[in-house]
Amino acid sequence: MKTFALVYGIVFLAIGVAGFIPGLTVAHDHPDVAVTGGLGLLFGLFPVNVIHNLIHIAFGAWGLAASRTFVATRSYARSVAIIYVVLAVMGLISVGNLYTTFGLAPLYGHDIWLHLLLAAGAAYFGFMHRDPRYATA
Repeated sequence: MKTFALVYGIVFLAIGVAGFIPGLTVAHDHPDVAVTGGLGLLFGLFPVNVIHNLIHIAFGAWGLAASRTFVATRSYARSVAIIYVVLAVMGLISVGNLYTTFGLAPLYGHDIWLHLLLAAGAAYFGFMHRDPRYATA
């Protein structure tokens, strides 16, 4: 269980840092994204900007910190599952500029399915997976 948070933490940190590396993002613009610093398509697929990258880094740091205890890992997994489902749904809604988090961070395109995939993995560990060492009778 703790390995889940450690892996998610490392991956989120790596993706967050990758978003800042020139050459890993392809130039991209979108009229509804107000924060254009670092705006691009990570690996040519996933829309990111500086805020999006910083959020990935924050989720990564949270995952690393949460990987220390079972209770923190379960809380992290449940939070990631819920937050990333909300982000995926937001990515589908252009009304009110929700799909760009009100212009702050892009959530559209390939981010939608990736956010759902991340949420599914987190939901398994947060709500379904049981560690026998912490089972209650």
